[in-house]
Amino acid sequence: MSVNRRTQAGRDRDPDHHRPGKAPARERRSQAQRRQHTRQALLDAALVQMDAGVGFDALSIRSVARVAGVVPTAFYRHFDSLDELGLALVQESVRTLREMLRQAREGWPPPEQMIQRSVAILVSHVREHRRHFAFIARVRSSGNGVLRHAIRNEIRLFASELATDLVRLPVLREWTTDDLQMIAALIVDTMIATIEAVLDVPTAGSAGHAASPATEAEIARRAEQQLRLIMLGVPHWRSRR
Repeated sequence: MSVNRRTQAGRDRDPDHHRPGKAPARERRSQAQRRQHTRQALLDAALVQMDAGVGFDALSIRSVARVAGVVPTAFYRHFDSLDELGLALVQESVRTLREMLRQAREGWPPPEQMIQRSVAILVSHVREHRRHFAFIARVRSSGNGVLRHAIRNEIRLFASELATDLVRLPVLREWTTDDLQMIAALIVDTMIATIEAVLDVPTAGSAGHAASPATEAEIARRAEQQLRLIMLGVPHWRSRR
């Protein structure tokens, strides 16, 4: 077989190879979109099974691939292991929320407005991505050690990023790094408690219950009160040097 024929045979076996044509850029985009679609289908398949009561450690690559509608070998084109898929779910769950809350702080509106905006974003995001945060809650309490460690790191990163932003407030400019980290941790803990409370609200069609906007509104109101209480103590705290 000549070199050219061997090369062509390799191309025919490679599903990711793009042959030259009239619109190679469009073909490349289409292939990338298909790969992204399969990757997302695998992530969603894991969430669907866990939402049905299957623990993360009870998942199998074969079952995830089956629910995603792909062959098991396709799994390895996107993830090396189930742990790697779980880490991707952790990042997917937390990163978007962190970016949205960062946007809520842009321009540093008055504290009352910033609190209302942040709580509204938090509650809405958890409602719209319920399966993601239910997964985080389950793994955080009793689950895979690798994922628990990843979640702790994400929470620490969340608090550190918030502490870095808080120092921009005039009332906090003289605070020590330790005290900034302390108040950021209090705020993040309140957010985590709020997430867990939202997850406990029955959804429409679950066990015969209807969604409860009033309950969700009460959770948001309580979260706002708790955050306001934290901020009320800020002017009276004397940071130790």
